Amino acid sequence: MSAVEPVGISQTLIIITALTNFLLAAGGAFMYFRWQQQRKVCDRLLQEKEVIFGFVHDVGEVFAESESLEADLLLKRVLYYALRTTRAAAGAMYLMDDRGEALQARAITGIFPPLVHDINGSLDHSISKSKHVENLVRTRMIQKGEGLIGAVADLGTPILIPDAECDPRVPRHHLDFLRVRSVLLVPMRFHQHVMGVLVVVNRVDGLGFVETDLNLLQALADQASAAVYYAGLRESLDEKKRIDHDLSLARDIQSSLLPSELPKFPGVEIAAFNQPAKEIGGDYYDVIPIDDRHIGLAIADVSGKSIGGAMLMSVVRSVLRAQATGFTSPAELLRSINRVMSRDISEDMFVTMLYMVLDLETRRLVVARAGHEKPLVIRANRTVEFIESPGTAIGLMDPEIFDGMIQEVAVTLMPGDVVVGYTDGVTEAMNAGKEEWGMEAFIEACVTVAPEGAHSLLNQVRQRVSRFVGDHAQYDDMTLLAMRVSEYYKEDRP
Repeated sequence: MSAVEPVGISQTLIIITALTNFLLAAGGAFMYFRWQQQRKVCDRLLQEKEVIFGFVHDVGEVFAESESLEADLLLKRVLYYALRTTRAAAGAMYLMDDRGEALQARAITGIFPPLVHDINGSLDHSISKSKHVENLVRTRMIQKGEGLIGAVADLGTPILIPDAECDPRVPRHHLDFLRVRSVLLVPMRFHQHVMGVLVVVNRVDGLGFVETDLNLLQALADQASAAVYYAGLRESLDEKKRIDHDLSLARDIQSSLLPSELPKFPGVEIAAFNQPAKEIGGDYYDVIPIDDRHIGLAIADVSGKSIGGAMLMSVVRSVLRAQATGFTSPAELLRSINRVMSRDISEDMFVTMLYMVLDLETRRLVVARAGHEKPLVIRANRTVEFIESPGTAIGLMDPEIFDGMIQEVAVTLMPGDVVVGYTDGVTEAMNAGKEEWGMEAFIEACVTVAPEGAHSLLNQVRQRVSRFVGDHAQYDDMTLLAMRVSEYYKEDRP
């Protein structure tokens, strides 16, 4: 027994020693593995710390002098630092349109692949594919709720897709340079409203975007949103100032086209006023000496307002003044004006015109209407007549049809009679209740003061219209032209 026992003890010691060495080795390996893991975590934390410090610095760079930057330059700067922060290869910034229904790419950096499914076919036939892609991205409007970009705009929440090739929401483009490996989208919000979407794709190191990238990009987007909003607002204000300046110049030019002072003729009193609804109107009036015996009185209403209407009105004035001295027949003059203008006037525009020629010796008034309102004759006994003559607006018909439709009517005026021409903006003036002033009220205002003269009639109409409309915004241009026949005429002179 004594000889056997040392052998057993020796084997046991060997086993214990081996097991101890194994455990020590395993423990060392485990500790080494843990150390490697902790080192990786520390390295990652240090990298994230550097990224965050870099981000803080970049934010300062992004918004330096942002108050003086143009909107497009600010967008490019924000996008540049978005790519730098997330180490992305390409990116785009989409902003919402004025209606808040669709987004458009306002800034693009790198070759940004379209994140929609309907463009592959258009790429096959393009020569410069990269330029064609950028043009597609810039011009393709994305509706709210459409695709990834529309979803972020609609829900106001970011989307992180580390492995885009396994996500069915990401388009598959058959061109390799448009391959999307990873994508990150964050909303741009201002006062709880989504104003745009910031998108980056494909990290340059080949890895997928991570939560840290999302947090940093969202922080950048949040900071950028206010600056972008105010830059756009400032740009809009600057544009409005420029437009207001241009409109002011146009208004001054248009005012110079209307007679600054009406000519005086023996035996008649003439008065007129023009009140545009906006900065620039489309109404026109004029009084033109034709010869020693005849005068022409015109009032016109151009369809369309603002710059387009004003330009057409200036053309009407030029053609009218150039040709008026050659015609004592108002119908022939309107035919001539239509022949000149119908070739060039756009299809969606036209001009209504009333043109009257008065013979100062015989008091005979000849009237023709190109689709304009019928003028009134208020007789000395305060009875009212409409002068009706057929015709259609200038620019609506071919000359052959127009010429056949225009006809003229002649009336003889007596001392005390008043003739009134007007545009529909006078009779159709509206109050806050959407009620029109109307023809009946207009005639009553004219008849009340007609015996007192043309100027008194104009003042009465303006005062009554103003009282009726009140503070309600003027709907249409208002123009009035009145002529009263006095007792004194050329043939009455000794």
